[in-house]
Amino acid sequence: MTPPRPVPTAPLTVAAIQATPTPGDVAGNAVAAADLVRRAADRGARVAVLPELFLCAYHPPTLAADPAGTDVTADPGGVVADPRLDPLRVAAREAGVTALVGAAARHPDGRRTIAALVVDRTGAIRVGYDKQQLWGDERDLFSAGDRGATLLVDDWRLGLGICYDGCFPEHARAAALDGVHAYLCPSGYLVGSEHRRDLYYAARALDNTMFVVFANAVGGVEEWRFNGGAAIYDPQGRVLDRGADDGAAVLVATLDPTVLAATRSAHSMLADRLADQGGPRSSMSG
Repeated sequence: MTPPRPVPTAPLTVAAIQATPTPGDVAGNAVAAADLVRRAADRGARVAVLPELFLCAYHPPTLAADPAGTDVTADPGGVVADPRLDPLRVAAREAGVTALVGAAARHPDGRRTIAALVVDRTGAIRVGYDKQQLWGDERDLFSAGDRGATLLVDDWRLGLGICYDGCFPEHARAAALDGVHAYLCPSGYLVGSEHRRDLYYAARALDNTMFVVFANAVGGVEEWRFNGGAAIYDPQGRVLDRGADDGAAVLVATLDPTVLAATRSAHSMLADRLADQGGPRSSMSG
């Protein structure tokens, strides 16, 4: 049995953002991200989650043609000092918001990853997590991350995932077993995937009795058009706020620790989980 960690002592207001970045324009997208963070703060958010690869835009032709211009560079400690991101640093510091924003990160060993950058309330920026489950042709451009990550904000434990990670129950479960209270997922779902978009993250919430904050790109160019629907889910997978399938939006909800505690008391899957779930198995003829 794996009992979950104690719940936080105070609520946390979070924002899930859907927006349309410009392919290749890291500086311009950082300005847009700064504005979105300020909008989230004006509505009381202390954590803001922006879409996957927001700083360079999820547009593979541009990412392939200009890696030097679309990447941000991380030092051996994961710190990102790129001056193009200064507006975002200032916004996070002045607004008192921890922001999670997608980027293409270049590491000292040459690896290029789909990263979730953490911009903390002092304005410092570091690579918080590298996407582990690469989707399709992403493997031609990026290397997979090799470990999960948990972000600590106040006394909330926030698991980090990126888009396709959330399609794997094991990824969110690993976060839950690390004691997280919420799972943050910057994403990029293409038009036509609405059913899966709405199913996966509600299921991850209920599977693990944790809040889920799902950010998504919207709009876009050529065949790389995204479908919005950013959402925040409660620990039973119910929608607290959701965006439309088009148009930019800042969705805000307050994560209530009493709701988390009540859900985990009534639905004790984490505490009841078997050490060797499902095995050994037997076979039989029907």
